[in-house]
Amino acid sequence: MDICSYLNEKGVFYTTQEHSPAYTAQEVAAETHIRGQKIAKPVIVADEEGYVMCVIPANQRLDLNKVAMLRGTYDLRLALEEEMCELFQDSEIGAEPPFGNLYEMPTLVDSHLTQDDEIAFEAGTHHTVVIMSYDDFEYLTHPAVADLTMHVGTV
Repeated sequence: MDICSYLNEKGVFYTTQEHSPAYTAQEVAAETHIRGQKIAKPVIVADEEGYVMCVIPANQRLDLNKVAMLRGTYDLRLALEEEMCELFQDSEIGAEPPFGNLYEMPTLVDSHLTQDDEIAFEAGTHHTVVIMSYDDFEYLTHPAVADLTMHVGTV
């Protein structure tokens, strides 16, 4: 599903920003001049129950041990590129919007993303960013919020 169509359907206010192609969340932050701590980067993990979308700030790295503890498992891994292609057929690989609910997977959000009024994320392409309120994002996705990351720097 096109994320902007979904947001329009839900009556949520958002803006979009076009930018030169960027293939990492850090590049998106640099291209858009949006702080990395506001850029929501989905990371998909798999465990014995299926896939889980972990949404973290661009300037952070996912801590798989923290996610495993939250999920109550030791059998946790990053999703493979082939799996990502299958899961997100409506998005360019690496530009998935952070809405696990649209892909029938639980959504975990790093607590750092809740500290700003707005979040930004790629809209399924490597050249468009959506900016919306965190509260609306939370209302639509119903995520579990937890500390999911290890700090790696700032943008």
